[in-house]
Amino acid sequence: MNKAVAEKKSFAGVITNAPYFLWAAIFIVVPLFVVVYYAFTDDTGAFTWGNITDLGDYADTFLISVLYSVIATVITLVIAYPFAYFLSKCKASSQKIQMMLVMLPMWMSLLIRTYSLTQLIESNGIINSIITSWGLEPLEMINTPGAVIMGMVYNYLPYMILPIYTAISKIHPSLLEAAEDLGCNGFNKIRRLVMPMSMPGVVSGIIMVFVPSVSTFYISQKLGGTIRLVGDVIETQMKNSKYHIGASMSLVLMVFILISLAIMNKFSDDDGGMIV
Repeated sequence: MNKAVAEKKSFAGVITNAPYFLWAAIFIVVPLFVVVYYAFTDDTGAFTWGNITDLGDYADTFLISVLYSVIATVITLVIAYPFAYFLSKCKASSQKIQMMLVMLPMWMSLLIRTYSLTQLIESNGIINSIITSWGLEPLEMINTPGAVIMGMVYNYLPYMILPIYTAISKIHPSLLEAAEDLGCNGFNKIRRLVMPMSMPGVVSGIIMVFVPSVSTFYISQKLGGTIRLVGDVIETQMKNSKYHIGASMSLVLMVFILISLAIMNKFSDDDGGMIV
């Protein structure tokens, strides 16, 4: 009887999960198979390593993309962590308002947000108009590495704030009170309790910012001028029907991202709940 009930539940679970498996197969497994196929074949469909070995010509592009993404992620973390910490200490009503303001820009398309940023920092934009009205020389902000990094920080900052805020807000007040009873001051409470216990949120935020930053292309096109990141090169290859090179670059980038995720998840598993 128990075996029949278990089999019935198992069958019901398969039926219930079938749409998710179908969705994953169509929009994840099949596209990955297509990418792998084009990455390891030539125009005749024959197997080749040439597409991968040719990527040495784009080593500088990969390095620049990773460098900009790391810098943007670090800046985003430095801005987001204290904001998330102080946000978690506000009244509930104030937290709701501030969280709404954090999430409000995400209701708009990344294209619109990035284009709006160009209106602020371009040569005759709003910021330079104000500066020149004071009799100062205009700043060269657009079409620079700093503009690209600024665009990444501006667009992905909420992705860092939200997981860190969630992790910090889950720390029970009694733990902080116990730390005070044991002689911890405000700084030590943050260093020895809040920061270690919020590490899973930090890791999640780093992943959510680094991954889209390293693969972005529109931000660099609008704000970087001639600066080309990996995403830009992949887009160009696909537009020019050079699917094999574009697929090989996508595959290498995906493998790099997966390795980065594995390292960050290992770090989170080992240290996420440790109090030092």
